[in-house]
Amino acid sequence: MAVSGLIMLGYLVAHVAGNLKVFFGPEEFNGYAHWLRVLGAPVLHHEWALWLVRIVLLAAVGAHAVSAYQLSRRDVRARPTAYVHRRRRSSYATRTMRWGGIILALFIVWHILDLTTGTVHPGGFEEGRPYQNVIDTFSTWYGNVVYIVAMLAVGLHVRHGFWSAAQTLGVGSARRERLLRALANTLAIVLTAGFVSVPVGVMTGVVS
Repeated sequence: MAVSGLIMLGYLVAHVAGNLKVFFGPEEFNGYAHWLRVLGAPVLHHEWALWLVRIVLLAAVGAHAVSAYQLSRRDVRARPTAYVHRRRRSSYATRTMRWGGIILALFIVWHILDLTTGTVHPGGFEEGRPYQNVIDTFSTWYGNVVYIVAMLAVGLHVRHGFWSAAQTLGVGSARRERLLRALANTLAIVLTAGFVSVPVGVMTGVVS
């Protein structure tokens, strides 16, 4: 779970950096999208590198989901009877990890159908024009609601997940706990703000 989570975290950092190119105009954003498809050329054929990234991500998502299920089952078997007194010492992010994971899994499906295949895209999906497709999506109230809720879930998931991964992989310690928690909080805030800035930019007319 820790390793697959860090793979996805690395993707999120790269993804938000690419998304922010939308603020530099259609030529910059569309050019970035085209570059993703010719990455590795002429050694790699068209979209080979992109598909390699997709396969690695799919494997990471699958491993993360299976690990979550297995850990949940182990937890139940280790303590089949609930505690009489439940103390909520954990953070809100910790307590909502499971529901956050479900929300993100559903969002991934919607996001692919919206901006990759165009199946549920509003306003007419145009291949090769991602800038316009982004504007179409965030010109609808439901597109903004779905995306912003999912990005808030991303922030909570990253906040707890990064710190937990550090503990699992042996990086955490009593001396480093404050630093790791600060880094987890910073990552969560930066990623959430970066992703949410795109629909907000469209809604406010900054991106048009």
